[in-house]
Amino acid sequence: MTDDVKLYQLKAGFAKHHNLLIYFVARPLIETERALYLYGHGTTDTVRMGVCCKCGRTLTHPVSVELGIGPECGQHFHNWDLIGGYTKENIERLKGALVEIVVDSWVPKSQIVNAFDTLETVVVPTDHPKIKPKPIIPDLCTYSELVLPPTPKRASISRNQQGDDIIRIDFKYDMDIIEKIRTLPGRKYHTEDKCWSAPLLEKTVKQLVEWGFTLDDSLQGYNEHVNRVTKELVVDGILGLKGKLFPFQAEGVAFIEHHGGRALIADEMGLGKTVQSLAWLQLHPELRPALIVCPASLKLNWLREAEMWMPHPDARVISGSQPYQIDNEILIINYDIMPKWVEQMKKIAPKVLIMDEAHFIKSNKAQRTKALKEVGKGIRHVLALTGTPIVNRPIEMFNALRMIDPEQFHDPWHYARRYCNAHKGRFGWDFSGASFTEELHQLLTGSLMIRRLKKDVLKDLPPKLYSYVPIELENAQTYYEAEADFIAFVRETKGNEAARRASRAVAFAKVEGLKQLAVHGKLAQAIEWIDNFLEIDGKLVIFAFHTEIINILHEHFGALSVKYDGSMSDVQKETAKEAFQTNPEIRLFIGNLKAAGLGLTLTAASNVGFLELPWTPGDLDQCTDRLHRIGQRDSVMVHYLLAANTIEERIAKLIDSKRGVIDSIIDGKITDTESMLSILMKDYET
Repeated sequence: MTDDVKLYQLKAGFAKHHNLLIYFVARPLIETERALYLYGHGTTDTVRMGVCCKCGRTLTHPVSVELGIGPECGQHFHNWDLIGGYTKENIERLKGALVEIVVDSWVPKSQIVNAFDTLETVVVPTDHPKIKPKPIIPDLCTYSELVLPPTPKRASISRNQQGDDIIRIDFKYDMDIIEKIRTLPGRKYHTEDKCWSAPLLEKTVKQLVEWGFTLDDSLQGYNEHVNRVTKELVVDGILGLKGKLFPFQAEGVAFIEHHGGRALIADEMGLGKTVQSLAWLQLHPELRPALIVCPASLKLNWLREAEMWMPHPDARVISGSQPYQIDNEILIINYDIMPKWVEQMKKIAPKVLIMDEAHFIKSNKAQRTKALKEVGKGIRHVLALTGTPIVNRPIEMFNALRMIDPEQFHDPWHYARRYCNAHKGRFGWDFSGASFTEELHQLLTGSLMIRRLKKDVLKDLPPKLYSYVPIELENAQTYYEAEADFIAFVRETKGNEAARRASRAVAFAKVEGLKQLAVHGKLAQAIEWIDNFLEIDGKLVIFAFHTEIINILHEHFGALSVKYDGSMSDVQKETAKEAFQTNPEIRLFIGNLKAAGLGLTLTAASNVGFLELPWTPGDLDQCTDRLHRIGQRDSVMVHYLLAANTIEERIAKLIDSKRGVIDSIIDGKITDTESMLSILMKDYET
């Protein structure tokens, strides 16, 4: 007897002639070359397909959709009152009536259209005539005579139809082992070969060993290879990589490698998902071109990280909706323009696809989702990055999961019903919920996902981590015209200290003008970055200088935010601070660099972003220390949201250079604005 329950679909003519349901769940009791003897019952599982379980027609009316059976077959004719009214109890009664329909029949294999996976169970009566009775053990048998030889259990490496390595699992029929095998992610039973298979995963191999399976030489070699590669990556690093990874980051690269370059990196924000992806690319220079798709606000950051970690990367940021010729090895494009580049990308034929903030393809109706699916069809190596806890909103990650492992995540209806609490609402199906979250977490971590939180790797992290987020200017022409004017002014006064001192006020005004042009030019993408952060992480502190910028941010984020600046009374400030510290609904603190830079405790957040910079490293550190105070249990992540190739980058470099001097003097004099301006002007002279 084969113990593999399936949702069967029969040909309509055969089902009607033999008075059978078209769809039902059943267990094969006997199998011959041409037929199966099936025992089972009716099902409501067809709700996920939107078809009638009896006749197979598409369901349209809410009554039919709710029940999984059409009006003619269910005799309700679109009217709940005819079948007892729309109540929870009645719905369950009617569904129960469907399940009570028994299927107990031979079915030719030629009449079986499909056999889908299902979570439903079928209990076969122990006295069913098609089940061979167990032999009766004579009373005179001794205990030693009853002990049977151990069941051989073997695991080996095989290949599926797609050419991917999988684990083949062979054993004699044993219900206890079958129940264990069913807990493995992606497991399948193969009727013809009478064996099971599972994706080739390190955790699965370890589990099989624990269950007493013998590994053949190929699988034993894989196990040793996994251990060796992990050790080499953690201890020796990656050849050519321009920096040393944290141990947990090296383990992340090893995870990607062990999964054949098909993985979901779901580490908490700030732990280096970008770096781990680039490190894996560095490990495989033969896998080019590589396509990186991300939000527009992160394109320059990907380019900068590639240049920081990889030796001479041939990387290019793609802009605009009009395709042009590209032949670079690493291509960086944003989701919004991807639909215009589909045909070009298919011609380029990337060997690796990396999707940053992978929840951006959550909607099947969105053009960017359709574009990514189309481009991703022929790509063998797919990495998805997200900091979003998937179990909070499981539906948002299904498309990404399916692109990584289309075999395991082939059925959106099953996923939605099982993990998204799918139910019929007033305006149609609602998939926004979450259900069986622990099961989903185990399924993902047991197969394709690695997720670490800051608290899990705190021992590896310094007290503060710094991240530079370069942002493209949207007013580049206006900005660079103003900068050219400032450069001309600087060079006119070069070498003439008297003239330079006399025109100090003019210099300040010009610098201030450049800073304001920069912050306005990057503001839209900075808001997008903050939006993304708040969607996937906890609380965030943003510092800015100008009241106009603070007000724009506060207006945009509304009830999610509080502001703190000099225009507020002491009572208003204290109320804002306390709301941020204690109210989980208040996610964003927008503070003025001066007003909020001293005396506050903002330990409710461990991430701080600077939209505008002060002039001195002392002021910058004072702001950062609002988070890094007694009571802060996390490492603090500092994000500089800077307009690329502008005066903001120059000021940031000056602050960093001055910090080194200041940190070496215990009671040193803090650099003043005047000296910083002089250094900045000298920087512009060259």
